[in-house]
Order: sequence, then C-alpha cells, then structure tokens
Amino acid sequence: MAQGPTYRVKFRRRREGKTDYYRRRRLLLSRKPRLVIRKTNTRIIVQVISAKVVGDITHASAISTELDKFGWMAGKKSLPAAYLTGLLAGLRAKNRGIDNAILDIGLNPPVKGSRIYAALKGVIDAGISVPHDPEVLPDEDRLAGNHIVAAYNHFTGQESPMFSRLGKKKTTITGIPKAFNAVKRSILDIPAAELKKTKKKKATKPAAAKAKPAKKEKKEKPAQKPPRAVPRKPKPKKLIARGKGKKGKRKK
Repeated sequence: MAQGPTYRVKFRRRREGKTDYYRRRRLLLSRKPRLVIRKTNTRIIVQVISAKVVGDITHASAISTELDKFGWMAGKKSLPAAYLTGLLAGLRAKNRGIDNAILDIGLNPPVKGSRIYAALKGVIDAGISVPHDPEVLPDEDRLAGNHIVAAYNHFTGQESPMFSRLGKKKTTITGIPKAFNAVKRSILDIPAAELKKTKKKKATKPAAAKAKPAKKEKKEKPAQKPPRAVPRKPKPKKLIARGKGKKGKRKK
C-alpha cells in the first residue's frame, strides 16, 4: 500500500471501478446534458442527465425492459433492443426540451458498431444532436437484427448452446427484423403528451401514529395522614477500660 505524507485515498467510486472522475470533469466542462448509456448482462439503460450543484437531474430515461409493452419479444440486451431503447429515450428528451447532449459511455470501451453506439444512433434519429463520428455507428442491417437471423440459421441443426434460451421461450428468431420495424413504428407513433409525462413518485403513506399509553390512574389521597413513626434511640455502648476484662481484677 502507498505510504507517505502526500498520499491521498481515492474516491470510493473510483476505487470500485465505477467512475472515471477525470473523464467526468471534462464532460461537465461542456455545460451540456450528458447522454448516459449503460449496459448490463440483461438490459440497456439510456438517460439524459444534467449536472447541478445540488446533484444530477435526470430529464428523460428509458430501459430496454420497457419494450415489452410495444410488442418486442426478443432479447433486451441485443443490438436492436439498444437502438429502440435509445430511440424511446431520445423522443422523451426531445419532447421535454432537450435538443443537444454529449455522449457519456462511462467505463465501457468505445468499440465500433457496439450496443453503445446503437443506442446513440437511436437518440440521434429521435432528433437530438450529439457530437460523434458516423463511422462508429452500426449499419442498418445490424440495427434491424439481420445478423441475429444469420447466426440462427448458421447454428440450426448443430449441437450448440446458442439460442437455447430463446428456443425455450418460443421466440421467432427469423421474425426479429419485422418485429423491429413494427416496434419502431409504434414508438414513433407515441403521442407527444404522453412523452412529456414524467413518472410521479408514489406518495408514501404517513406512518400510523403510535397509540399513546393509557394514563395511570391517580391514587386517592387519604383524608388524614398516618402518624409518622418515631425512630428509636440506639442504646449506648458499654465502655470497657483498657486492661480490664470480664474476669475481674488482677491479683497482686
């Protein structure tokens, strides 16, 4: 462990590998809202956030698990799901007054054509200006999921764990491109009034007031006080002269 009078412990999120504060500082100096894109093992998260002194404020957000209500039945962490999630988050941010943003990919590596840039493509198609290089964006075939169909046709009939979970869910792999176009149209057809709505926090019910303990009944005071007991005086101790005992006087 490093020692010395000039050693300083790093911030907790830096020690945990969650935040690169040097990169975050450069993003905050732009004075623009940040387009935060994160991916997990099961879903894609897209948010538009502004940094304030009191803390970060989230203007709009979307999670790939929300695509179920639009008819998306395929994986929630795939490239088409990332694009659709970015499109939904971008439309919400656009209708809430956000016109431009700067990309924040966190600690994710900037891989060309990855899910991070697929979500970025969805946000750009929603009408939000984000500085980027067009070469890093995936092509239309991959956004529609045609590469997933090609992989499914390649591994069909082979002993491979690929697509085993999707097979159990009875998902039509070959219909992913059609489902992608249908979900994209349904997202674009969302009314503006619904996109402007923000999720209201559920009002927490006040805790039930604790029942006050019943007051103890006051004891009735007697009409006449009993006489006070007088303490007995202790008996004086007998003094025994030194050299004299109970046996009597000493013989001369």
